[in-house]
Amino acid sequence: MSVAAVLLGFTTFAHAGPPLICHPIEIGQAKTLPSVDLNYQKGNGDYDLQNLTRDTLAILDSNPPVLVRMETLRRATIYARQDPRVAKELLVRLYARTADAGNAAALASFDVGYLAETYKQWMGSGPNPAQGLDGYGLVTQAIRLRGADPEMEFAAALITLGGPERDRKDHVDKAMAGAKNDPLLAENMAAYFNRRTIAEAPAYHPAE
Repeated sequence: MSVAAVLLGFTTFAHAGPPLICHPIEIGQAKTLPSVDLNYQKGNGDYDLQNLTRDTLAILDSNPPVLVRMETLRRATIYARQDPRVAKELLVRLYARTADAGNAAALASFDVGYLAETYKQWMGSGPNPAQGLDGYGLVTQAIRLRGADPEMEFAAALITLGGPERDRKDHVDKAMAGAKNDPLLAENMAAYFNRRTIAEAPAYHPAE
């Protein structure tokens, strides 16, 4: 299917549940953390949670595309939910990268901002080290620093599915424009949005 055909058929959110968690980001053959089910419980499988921060940083520091960063942080959140100490360690280490990131400041801001928002959607009423951290603000800061980046706009669109609607539509429009030349981004957007206008999209509201 062509990129144009994919783009023709969407603009409204098409998935229930936490949008940053429930649907994997398609990244092709790129390297990320081991695949993890939403029902993952500590001790299931062979992955050692004590390696999560090290492994996540190694992937992010290898300068992967934004879509890979999104999927890596999605998986990291599912793992981290099982261990409050690991969850806090990962967030603290990512936040520390924003202080001395230099030319990588945009990506460092994006990483910690996106992680904070995934934590907010997936930690529920349990311990949440991202409480009070403006993840969306960090992501929009990353967009300002980096300039036009359709994949970051896609990330911001997912974050704003709970509102504000005006910001959500703006992010979707910019992501759609860039997706015309980015088949993988177009595929991911088609997985999340359908035919109606974005203004009609049902907002995602995290459980209190």
